[in-house]
Amino acid sequence: MTDTHHPIEIAVATGDGIGPEIMAATLTILEAAGAPLRFAPIELGEKVYARGVLNGIDASAWEVLRRTGVLLKAPLATPQGGAGRPGYKSVNVTLRKSLGLFANVRPVRAYGAFVPSPQPTMDVVVVRENEEDLYAGIEHRQTDDVFQCLKLITRKGCDRIVRYAFEYAVRNGRSRVTCMTKDNIMQMTDGLFHRVFDEIGAEYPDIKKDHMIIDIGAARLATRPTDFDVIVTLNLYGDILSDIAAEITGSVGLAPSANIGQTVAMFEAVHGTAPQIAGKGIANPSGLLLAAVQMLNHLGLADAATRVHNAWLKTIEDGIHPADIYREGVSTEKARTEAFASAVIARLGETPSVLAPVSYVPMEPIRIEVEELAPTHRELVGSDVFVFHRGHVEELVPALERAAGPGLKLVMVTNRGVKVWPNGLPETTTTDHWRCRFETRGTGADRAEITGVLQRLELASVDVIKCEHLFRFDGVAGYSLGQGQ
Repeated sequence: MTDTHHPIEIAVATGDGIGPEIMAATLTILEAAGAPLRFAPIELGEKVYARGVLNGIDASAWEVLRRTGVLLKAPLATPQGGAGRPGYKSVNVTLRKSLGLFANVRPVRAYGAFVPSPQPTMDVVVVRENEEDLYAGIEHRQTDDVFQCLKLITRKGCDRIVRYAFEYAVRNGRSRVTCMTKDNIMQMTDGLFHRVFDEIGAEYPDIKKDHMIIDIGAARLATRPTDFDVIVTLNLYGDILSDIAAEITGSVGLAPSANIGQTVAMFEAVHGTAPQIAGKGIANPSGLLLAAVQMLNHLGLADAATRVHNAWLKTIEDGIHPADIYREGVSTEKARTEAFASAVIARLGETPSVLAPVSYVPMEPIRIEVEELAPTHRELVGSDVFVFHRGHVEELVPALERAAGPGLKLVMVTNRGVKVWPNGLPETTTTDHWRCRFETRGTGADRAEITGVLQRLELASVDVIKCEHLFRFDGVAGYSLGQGQ
């Protein structure tokens, strides 16, 4: 049975470390399966970084990516920045954000007695928001002691990923969607994600839904994964959860990943470049091959996806295992990378007899349209001014109060988020980074008044790092209280 499609062009990046080995194995299997694909190679990663390109993406790659709309990518290395070296940017993050690949879909499944796992019946899909959160990569060093990373969450980003998770559940016969956040602490950012989940979830009455705090949620995923079906969460949490889940299956080398946008999609293994085994011919191509199965399904090549996936399952069932999942008494052969690919090819057209076979059906990709937000009334009511100061808060406060001027008042000083003035506790550990909150004395603040505060602080030799304006949106405060306030 073959797919009756004209060849579809896809972009291919062979990657770094073990990337070229597992990509060669994967493409060999796809060709043997008769998948109607035409490969367009692009250059990403170490060789591009070495030419001084900080994002690791060759300029010509963008045209190919836009033309094909699909990328099959092996793992890529990001050089470490540091003193005297530029800050290299992750290729993965750049691709995801630049191409609008908002949904990261990571199915994680255990394989019973054939790949030893503490959770042999695990079958979970992690749907991870892919563009926002701490992965925005906006970082600053602000004092001798303090470094900052901004966590950015948008209403539109939450809408898209939550709705995608519910649509995915409906289309794939999944019955439950679990949201995981830390909104007991990050009540505005993670709290927004949770609220959007509740709002959108109400539109899917046939899907069970619940919310868990991320720490206990991760623990439950590790110990009771059958409690979960689809998990939707923010960027950082999703990255961690999916790796935990993949490792529980027996090896992170088995886990695929799809990155889905409105017009472009990228498919990759979850694991990294594994430089310690690169060139030895022992890498497991399974994660990338299963990502290619996701790609085939995305392209509407359901027959090819079914053939490749079932052949892979039959290979696993027959005990032919790469080194990372080989176990004496369970496996029958420790297969090198090429031999494993050959074993999968030899089983094309077969189905597993113990593991559940798969059967994909053609379906349109999930498209998510997000409505524009209704405008709010935004009122400026003050500013948090962050300053650099070595010493005690009481040495700083007189200058701050004098700088407030007639229109604003100093209401609070915090250190690392903890209120230290007024009525701070002597046991509180402090550093050289202080948030000084000025609020209006009336109904609204004038920007010129805030500028006046900054000017007076400068004249008083108070070292201002930055300021964050305080707004109310339709009368609701758009800023958090200090710990202990």
